[in-house]
Amino acid sequence: MTVNGQKLSSPAFKVTGKELIKVGRKTIQAPDASRLWRYHKPSGLITTTNDPAGRRTIFDELPKSLPRTVTVGRLDLTTEGLLLLTNDGELARFLELPKSALERTYRVRAKGTVTQLKIDELASGITVEGVKYQPIRAVFDREMGANSWLTVTLTEGKNREVRKALESVGLTVNRLIRISYGPFLLADLKPGQVDEVPPDLLETALAQLGHTVDSAPSKPAPAAKSRLGRRGPSARVKGKRS
Repeated sequence: MTVNGQKLSSPAFKVTGKELIKVGRKTIQAPDASRLWRYHKPSGLITTTNDPAGRRTIFDELPKSLPRTVTVGRLDLTTEGLLLLTNDGELARFLELPKSALERTYRVRAKGTVTQLKIDELASGITVEGVKYQPIRAVFDREMGANSWLTVTLTEGKNREVRKALESVGLTVNRLIRISYGPFLLADLKPGQVDEVPPDLLETALAQLGHTVDSAPSKPAPAAKSRLGRRGPSARVKGKRS
């Protein structure tokens, strides 16, 4: 093995990723820089690479020019809204880990009447079918006929957590839209659109969370329908640069 033309006598050599490293005649490429995309997942797509039942997946709909990515968590078949995609598995794990305690916020339409007692019950933490859920913050927005709209925020993201938790207090969810994941916002991203978070905003957002990445220079959006993000009025990452 050689580093910048110098043969190594020991494997205990620290590299920064900028060196020219060769093993025999083969050049070892530096790992790809960390990148993150916001995707507005429509209802009716599953969050997986393939489906034995032949249902459409998000990867069937994403721009073909997008590099290979993994999802940060999942959204079930009928859940809409913000889904994060990254080419960095370590970054995905960091954003998913319970210890990162990133808030996920949803707009929820549910059949049933919202009461302060139900909101307090969710806020105190509940157990459903033996599964304990951490406190869930729910804010009543408005009532429309037999349905109520709420804004719901949680930090765990367990399987179908919002649906199960609200059902336990007599509210049946019939529409669920994730509008934020940590500092990343859905904002005005339209269903089906994908939008790369600019590297400088990604670095800033993750630094505030105590995580660093080697990010890439700004690149064009992966498809004509895609739009780059912009710096919002706060550290939260949302729409297009001005």
